[in-house]
Amino acid sequence: MTSKMWGGRFSAGPAAIMEEINVSVGFDQRLAKQDLNGSRAHCTMLVAQGIVNKEDGNAIQEGLTRIEKEISSGNFLFKRALEDVHMNIESRLADLIGAPAGRLHTARSRNDQVATDFRMWVRAAIETVDDEVRKLQSVLIDKAEAHADTIMPGFTHLQAAQPVTFGHHLLAYVEMFGRDRSRLTDARKRLNESPLGAGALAGTSFPIDRHLTAEKLNFDRPMANSMDAVSDRDFAIDFLCAGAILATHMSRLAEEMVNWSSAQFGFIRFTDAFSTGSSMMPQKRNPDAAELVRGKTGRMFGGLTALLTVMKGLPLTYSKDMQEDKEIVFAAFDTLELCLAATAGMVVDMQPNVERMRASAAAGFTTATDLADWVTQALNIPFRESHHITGKIVKIAEGKGCDLADLSLAEMQAVEPRITQDIFTVLTPEASAASRISFGGTAPANVRAQVKAARERFLDERTP
Repeated sequence: MTSKMWGGRFSAGPAAIMEEINVSVGFDQRLAKQDLNGSRAHCTMLVAQGIVNKEDGNAIQEGLTRIEKEISSGNFLFKRALEDVHMNIESRLADLIGAPAGRLHTARSRNDQVATDFRMWVRAAIETVDDEVRKLQSVLIDKAEAHADTIMPGFTHLQAAQPVTFGHHLLAYVEMFGRDRSRLTDARKRLNESPLGAGALAGTSFPIDRHLTAEKLNFDRPMANSMDAVSDRDFAIDFLCAGAILATHMSRLAEEMVNWSSAQFGFIRFTDAFSTGSSMMPQKRNPDAAELVRGKTGRMFGGLTALLTVMKGLPLTYSKDMQEDKEIVFAAFDTLELCLAATAGMVVDMQPNVERMRASAAAGFTTATDLADWVTQALNIPFRESHHITGKIVKIAEGKGCDLADLSLAEMQAVEPRITQDIFTVLTPEASAASRISFGGTAPANVRAQVKAARERFLDERTP
């Protein structure tokens, strides 16, 4: 424990508490694959530039391949005494090939090494999350298509407002998740620059080729400033920010599922796969999966706030505070992956109660706007006046405890004599929804067209 690879200056081992706060291998071993790939690219470049001879380069590459197999098979022993994933791999390489292992770290610091590894890990995480969001969009689109004609109430202020279709409602979330994928794509584009070769902070005197290592690691280019390269964590913050917004959208859908599955709404039902019973009340069917998706959003917000707080006061360049970035991002990825799978599962599992939705859409005078629109269009009356006329008619229906369609023509004509029998053609929820034919509107014909367009926009072309 006294023989630390990071230098001979320290003759005694650190105190136990120092080791406990400093060690990171317990979590950063998730970067092993990226660390090996980065080391391969760095070695290839060192050989190409004549900095390391071919014989040593081949030995290093063979050693890295053996280490990869050990890690894949679960036979690699990560040692806390070696502090982090980088030192564990470097130490094992020395065990396997001897002295040539010491040449791998030429013209490289752990500062640019971890920045490169972490960027590659986040890049892969973005691609995985994007794919999971795409799957969620797919099941939402399928459900929307199946319920293009299913009538339900649309709400504002959680008050019944106008009839809409269930398919239209679900497609709104497809759009939200589409924006989430766009944010992820933007984040990926911004992060795709290589820090490798920046050294500790100032670059290196060795004649390295940073463009070659960037190309080998599928980066678009090397980062332009060595100080920025080792100190930047914007890419991690971008991922957390996009993830927090994505979690917000999943939480909104989860909240609706919680409401819809209640006895008071009765719009949907979950099977036992996505609901639980009560230990005391045998009639209960609790939407626990939706509630947990809603609750885990707090973790995403907390992670974003935590990393922003870590970074806000750091001078250039690297400080050990930045070691806090990885656990936050790893946890956020795990949370997103779980919540996306659970949300997609709930969408597939939920069984709409079509009759209950339709009955709810008919209650609360949800076709009042249709009445006002008809008066405006048929009688050539300004909408504000039509609105006033409709308000009086609604008041009559409220007094009688009936729906607008249950009033007689005479009762409506008492408010506006020019109203004709044709008014009743617009007062059903189906007629109301079918009339909303403007682009993006809820008419069933629109929904079918929107389903087709959504498949073309979000499913046919994969987000890079």
